[in-house]
Amino acid sequence: MARGRSDRDLTRGAISGHFRALALPAAVGMLFSTLYNVVDVYFAGQISTEAQAGLAIGFQAFFINMAVGFGLGGAMGALVGKAKGGRDEAQARRLAVQGISLGVLLTLGLMLIAVWLGPAMIALVSEAGEYRDAGTNYFRWLIFALPGFLLAYGGNGVLQARGDTKSLQRALMVAFFANIGLNPLFIYGVPGVVPGIGFNGIALSTLCSQTGVMLYIMYQVFGRKIMQGLTWAEFRPDPAVYGVILRQMLPTSLSIAVMFTTGFVIQYYLKAFGGSAVAAYGIALRVEQIMLLPVLGMTGALLPIAAQNFGAEDPARVRQAVFFCWKLGFAMMAVACPVLWFGGEWAMGLFTDDAEVIRVGVSYLHVDGFLLPFYMMLFSINSFLQAMQRPIWSLWISVYRQGIAVALFVWVMVRVFDLGIWGVWFGVAIAVTSGWGLAMTVATRVARQVIGGLWVRP
Repeated sequence: MARGRSDRDLTRGAISGHFRALALPAAVGMLFSTLYNVVDVYFAGQISTEAQAGLAIGFQAFFINMAVGFGLGGAMGALVGKAKGGRDEAQARRLAVQGISLGVLLTLGLMLIAVWLGPAMIALVSEAGEYRDAGTNYFRWLIFALPGFLLAYGGNGVLQARGDTKSLQRALMVAFFANIGLNPLFIYGVPGVVPGIGFNGIALSTLCSQTGVMLYIMYQVFGRKIMQGLTWAEFRPDPAVYGVILRQMLPTSLSIAVMFTTGFVIQYYLKAFGGSAVAAYGIALRVEQIMLLPVLGMTGALLPIAAQNFGAEDPARVRQAVFFCWKLGFAMMAVACPVLWFGGEWAMGLFTDDAEVIRVGVSYLHVDGFLLPFYMMLFSINSFLQAMQRPIWSLWISVYRQGIAVALFVWVMVRVFDLGIWGVWFGVAIAVTSGWGLAMTVATRVARQVIGGLWVRP
């Protein structure tokens, strides 16, 4: 039972112990989230390559809408975490409750916008035909899953700020196994009993399982000790608190929206190389995500650790957390990079037997293997900036790296130097590495302003 459950104090004890306690469950949860998507890719592949391509573009359009959920979760992690670190439990409760009520309103508005926006974005990056139709239909089903995603991520931000990353892990594990059963059930039906609905069954499975995740996360949130004795009046919109949350949330949401828009820029160029290239990119991204899971768990844990210690006014401990995160991250990447270089073809072959899809996907993974350490640093800097309540800098870094730089350098490599599909990958690589340089400059400057510097000797 979750009733009255206490929280984890991240301002005391060994930093390494807190990373282990928070990062491991988060990484395991992300593993099952990625494997969840892998299951979808697998079943789409059983239908056709066009279905896999439709899944890739439909999912990309959907996740641009999900930027609101990620932003809300990040805002809750930073704001509630700082309040807890400062021992202001009344403010932590107020922020958590208002964050949930704001999430409900934002979800309803986003569902209305998505009805028009999603199909328009899919049409922009695809050619008319079977895979565009599949992606559009998939997206329309997923609109009804938005409450499950957005409120689950917002609620998880509250739990993460309180030192709980296990609840989402458990929910995602259950959702993964449910997806394995629901996908074939909805796609193929029960012969002689209930007919299947084909490719759209993948989206219906996501709707059902993710709604379950949201319900469990909300149960855990309202079971925290600080949430006991709530009244409906506390959910009434408070413009002042909404303003605080939105100022923290919007830069993060916009930066994530820019990030997912990058996928559309890449797919815009890939569509000239056919549906196989689009499908290959979608599969290769899943492989990349699996390699990044330990790092995502670790850099995600940095946010509540840094936020609580920032609230406790302990800058030395904030710096310690950042450098421990980097040190561990480089060790992880020393293992992950060779896996992409030497195991990419095998990994692609798990999802498709189309030789052209495998060839294109492997070319992306070979370039991507060199970029993993830069991604690790970028993710950790993003968590640090959120924890310091300077998310606006994450937005500007994202606008450059995932907006301006990707569009510019991919155009140069493909149109000017005529490097074909390799030009897309090289353009992305230049954007990532130059974005890392900008992020390091920003992080150093922000640290100097709020914690007396990042490169300070103890």
